[in-house]
Amino acid sequence: MWECPDFFPVSKISSNGADTSVFESEVKHVLKASFGHDYHATGTYKLNKDIFIPDKEILNNSSLRYDYGKFYASKTFFDSSNSRRILWGRVLEATDDNINIMKGWSGLQLFPRKVWLDKAGNQLMQWPVEEILKLRTKKVEKTSQVLDGGSVLEISGITAAHADVDIVFEVSNFEKAELLDPSWTDPQLLCTLKNATVNNGGLEPFGLLVLASEGLQKYTAVFFRIFKDDTKFAVLMCSDQCRSSKMDYDKSTYGAFMDVDPVHQELSMRTSVDHSMMKSFGGKGKACITARVYPTMAIGGGASLYAFNNDSESVTVSRFRAWSMKKAQIN
Repeated sequence: MWECPDFFPVSKISSNGADTSVFESEVKHVLKASFGHDYHATGTYKLNKDIFIPDKEILNNSSLRYDYGKFYASKTFFDSSNSRRILWGRVLEATDDNINIMKGWSGLQLFPRKVWLDKAGNQLMQWPVEEILKLRTKKVEKTSQVLDGGSVLEISGITAAHADVDIVFEVSNFEKAELLDPSWTDPQLLCTLKNATVNNGGLEPFGLLVLASEGLQKYTAVFFRIFKDDTKFAVLMCSDQCRSSKMDYDKSTYGAFMDVDPVHQELSMRTSVDHSMMKSFGGKGKACITARVYPTMAIGGGASLYAFNNDSESVTVSRFRAWSMKKAQIN
């Protein structure tokens, strides 16, 4: 059964949004539905025949998703004041129903995101709305930091339990990348099999350890892996919750393939941490993963943030910026 269907236009020539009533040649249309996850397809709407022709197949379990984590029941609206289309979504709990009943509530509302069509016209891009920048306070910044093989770098000076982190990696040893098996089509399964601690002799994972406890006993890893096939490289972004807490709950690992050429384009990641929720945006919005965690050790001042490199050779953090975040004021 389809839940929360949505249908709206996106511009083919601009990142600005389009009003729902726009049916001109310079827009594509997006059909979205929730069934297990939030899937969407881009295509052409024929107004005179009242039919939607998808670019690929109609919505199914292999269609593109808004978010590859705990995200559901989303809807969009057109913000005419700022000429943008805004996406709202719900964050599901990872605890079971008995715990949710005991808490007396279940689920959270995500910060809104701006959505637009990428330049190639193949997928939707997403990015937190600019108003969130008003919540940033203390900032730390690093440039051209080399991460040696097998090392971690603690990022101090901010509130790691409530932070907004922007990081860019540079990799040079692409010849080490593991060959991508043609059967590896499920990014979540691939991230589960090759999580942050699994080493296969290829180009090993590098990224962030968030909500990390003292001594790295507990943490959530958000990271990249790079694979190769006969003609190109494939970038996998993962969010691995398996070591996030002593508490028993759904600690599924999430993953998404990211349409980025790591040889010629930045490997960028923005991760927003809000105590028990993480939103990660890879490739400037090409892949999005939301995760729920319930730390028992990395709470408040007991939480730390690290950049890590599990490969045997170094990677470079070409840019790193992180901000403490203040609470939003609800009027």
